[in-house]
Amino acid sequence: MRVRWLQNAIKNLDAEADYIAQENSKAAADMFVYVKNKVDSLSEFPSSGRPGRVPGTRELVVDRYPFVVPYRVVGDDLHVLRVFHTRRKLPKTW
Repeated sequence: MRVRWLQNAIKNLDAEADYIAQENSKAAADMFVYVKNKVDSLSEFPSSGRPGRVPGTRELVVDRYPFVVPYRVVGDDLHVLRVFHTRRKLPKTW
């Protein structure tokens, strides 16, 4: 299964990394790589995320950082929809 990061998801992850980099650039890079690797692991185990709040989606809860990553499986592709910080109010749609 191929993991495809949609534009909003890339923007979200970049914004979170930029915010952390203001204080600690190494921590930002570590977070970025960790989240990317966790999401990429979904290619082998796409059902490992919990059922999503939005119908037709699933959510990966990132264990080391306070992020939830909603995604959708479309054929042989896994679409990463967004990356959200868990302390922020989540939108009603992805």
